[in-house]
Amino acid sequence: MTQVPQALFHTRIRNEALGGPNPFEWKELTSDDIFKGARVVLFALPGAFTPTCSTSHLPRYEELYEEFKSLGVDKVVCLSVNDAFVMFQWGKSQNADKVLLLPDGNAEFTRKMGMLVDKSNLGFGMRSWRYSMYVVDGKIQKMFVEDGFADNAPSDPFGVSDADTMLAYLKTQQVGLEQTVGFSR
Repeated sequence: MTQVPQALFHTRIRNEALGGPNPFEWKELTSDDIFKGARVVLFALPGAFTPTCSTSHLPRYEELYEEFKSLGVDKVVCLSVNDAFVMFQWGKSQNADKVLLLPDGNAEFTRKMGMLVDKSNLGFGMRSWRYSMYVVDGKIQKMFVEDGFADNAPSDPFGVSDADTMLAYLKTQQVGLEQTVGFSR
């Protein structure tokens, strides 16, 4: 099984002690902070506020969050090549309070995953290809990558990185989730 790449994520977290209209501070997270010692479902998408991402991709993972948790998943993470400010505002506009919205503003993780594509044909620049993966203690167990991976792809397929596909996969692996060799909570 392949290990997830090491990357640094620049995030902003709420700190009420700061007060004022912008009670947030920078917090750097590493790949280990996200994946080490945890069962993680991560789905990556081209961009916050984009149509499919906002109407289907994120909302369905948010909706099925408790089902993922009931199958032993510790975290559900949405990754996009956007900055922390955009991801925060998108989450707020989506009322997303369960799924961790992870900004990959420098596209470091996305590039190291081999999922960085040029979407200049849509005016997006470099973005993530749409995929999902199940990771246990930093090791990728399963990936669902949308067809047609290419720079400036003429379409934005959305058929296998969705929440229902991942949930169905995890249900077939339920015994394995509880008996993962070499992994304990």
